[in-house]
Amino acid sequence: MKIRNILAFGLRGKTPEGGWSNEIQPEDCVHTLIAVQTDGGPTGWGSVFTSEDLVKASLQVLRPLYAGEEALEPQRVAEKLHQNTFWQGRGGSITHTISGIDIALWDILGKVTGQPVGRLLGGRYRQRVRPYASLLMREPERMAEELLPVKAQGFRAFKIGWGPFGRRDRQTDEAIVRAARQAVGGDSLLMVDAGGSDAYWPNGYQWAIRTAGMLADYDVHWFEEALRPDALEDFVALRRASKVHIAGGEVLTRRQAFQPWIERGAFDIVQPDVTKVGGISEERRIAQMAWDHGVRFIPHGWNTAVGLAADLHLASAFPDTNLVEYLTGSPFIDELAAGGWRLDEEGMLPIPETPGLGLTIDLDALDRYSNVPAATMRELRNP
Repeated sequence: MKIRNILAFGLRGKTPEGGWSNEIQPEDCVHTLIAVQTDGGPTGWGSVFTSEDLVKASLQVLRPLYAGEEALEPQRVAEKLHQNTFWQGRGGSITHTISGIDIALWDILGKVTGQPVGRLLGGRYRQRVRPYASLLMREPERMAEELLPVKAQGFRAFKIGWGPFGRRDRQTDEAIVRAARQAVGGDSLLMVDAGGSDAYWPNGYQWAIRTAGMLADYDVHWFEEALRPDALEDFVALRRASKVHIAGGEVLTRRQAFQPWIERGAFDIVQPDVTKVGGISEERRIAQMAWDHGVRFIPHGWNTAVGLAADLHLASAFPDTNLVEYLTGSPFIDELAAGGWRLDEEGMLPIPETPGLGLTIDLDALDRYSNVPAATMRELRNP
């Protein structure tokens, strides 16, 4: 079964806030879905954390390498794409685009073999996993109104991030965390993401270690992106001294970039993003490296329904991956998956058991958020 064509669909219109200093707008495109079409076989779906223009340009570069390739060999094909584009994008938009291709090829392999992707990765350690609601921080007096409706939906784990945290004073930081803990209650998991990858992040090690001590007082489960993305030595020192778990890694791509961070002990929890790092093939290698070094693997999932589906299968394939990120309020997660997502009575998310990613794309929603050409939509509806 050969790769016949790859299509890209940039998502626009309801792009959620990122909390960035240079804030993205609803019409901005930062997530792109791709469809890998085969010659007579199923279509596979992937997701890329990169704007549509860059994905389409990357596909032009990659086309001579993937056209006519075997669609049932995702890891080999993805590695071929990596190996032959070293000088043009190891870690940038090309790597991100390869991520989407790889995810789609795993989807195809599962559909053809009749197996969920998690089983193809070696076996399923769990049938469901706890999603944590991922929300932006607001002013302290607004945290309850942000968190309580999400708690009412059934979530029992929450991550708050970015916003004014670390950008004003320590009193504001503590007031935000105090309000969040009061809102979610003592029996819920609470995580804090400082957003140190934001432009011109102002804080260093001393701020991070003081803040980690404060977070411990509120039983925060982990402290994410506390420092600038390249501050490896400071992360190593912070992790050794901190009273709370230190998490990070969402800005890194490919296993080679993760290796020194994992080997040096910079993280208690490593968070690769499957739509950036090189796809499922690359993320499973990173997760295995983390396991071998006693580092917990929890996927970063600020992306799309396809990314969430991939995360669920990856979570099923590793014994200590008991959480996945769920970006609340995003139609690119809630509406693009036909039938949506439903938590069970214990706030857990079932891992799909149907072949491939176990995800059916709602083509009406895709059309709504990407303005698919009519001829392409007809082809997608009648492959």
